[in-house]
Amino acid sequence: MRFGTFLPQGWRFDLVDIDPADHWTTMRTLAEKADAGPWESAWVYDHFHTVPVPSQEATHEAWSLMSAFAASTSRIRLGQMCTCMGYRNPAYLAKVAATVDHVSGGRLEMGIGGGWYEHEWRAYGYGFPGVPDRLRMLREGVEIMHQAWTTGTATLNGRHYQVEGAIVQPLPVQPGGIPLWVAGGGEQVTLKIAAKYADYTNFSGTLETFDRKAAVLREHCAAIGRDADEITLSGNLLTLVAETEAEARDRLAAAKARVLPHLGQERADAFEREYLTSDGFGTPEQVAERLAERARHGLGYSIHYFADLAYDTSGWDLFAREVIPALS
Repeated sequence: MRFGTFLPQGWRFDLVDIDPADHWTTMRTLAEKADAGPWESAWVYDHFHTVPVPSQEATHEAWSLMSAFAASTSRIRLGQMCTCMGYRNPAYLAKVAATVDHVSGGRLEMGIGGGWYEHEWRAYGYGFPGVPDRLRMLREGVEIMHQAWTTGTATLNGRHYQVEGAIVQPLPVQPGGIPLWVAGGGEQVTLKIAAKYADYTNFSGTLETFDRKAAVLREHCAAIGRDADEITLSGNLLTLVAETEAEARDRLAAAKARVLPHLGQERADAFEREYLTSDGFGTPEQVAERLAERARHGLGYSIHYFADLAYDTSGWDLFAREVIPALS
């Protein structure tokens, strides 16, 4: 299995109580530490407002961070999980991503999806198209990026996007273009887009759900004559590890206490339940065992979010020291 880590950027209230003047230093230091460790990739979310409730707490913008991390690291691959197609014109986004790929020396990943967070869509003036339109935007945008990164130009007269000879030069450093992660498990549309264009998919859920969506992806690949094994299946996990279960629960209690003033009791309780039921919660041995089971079902890449990373790296370090070597 291959491993990525999310870096704190504020979206999940994971920089609260840290002076905003110190946010970039905190994020850069963690990126540099990840760069020096066993992680294959580092990720941020493409969101503008905090979740599950919008607030005045900081949420740093994903593509600005991509460029900054590209310039301040040297090895680790860099991605967003996932860029919302509706937030940026896809030809412009293709140009931005190609530049970041050069800044990074060819280490960029492109996570892309249809988007879902209605509050920030409307707040930023994008409206909030229905699901069918958001998925059409995704399909058209991915086609534009694919053209741009493989030919250097893009032309499409679509329902949502119209580009005519958009020039994207220089091409990305990576031969064939930037790897595409099509995120989401929609079986009729999203996985069909993934079957045609994706190097990676990203969906989670129970093992039963995971198996069903993987089977649907294989069916879509077969329908167009593509080998499904060319696509790596990935998933995101809320992760908190400690030497003992008791210590893990103590660390979770501390994380819950930190977000409680911002989320309120009901949402903080939900935050706690999400961790307690996650395959990424527990001792290194427990987490490694669950991930090994996921690997047997076809999960090839896991990306881990540590709620306490900006405040305490000991669990993150423990995971890197014991879980990654056990499964890599």
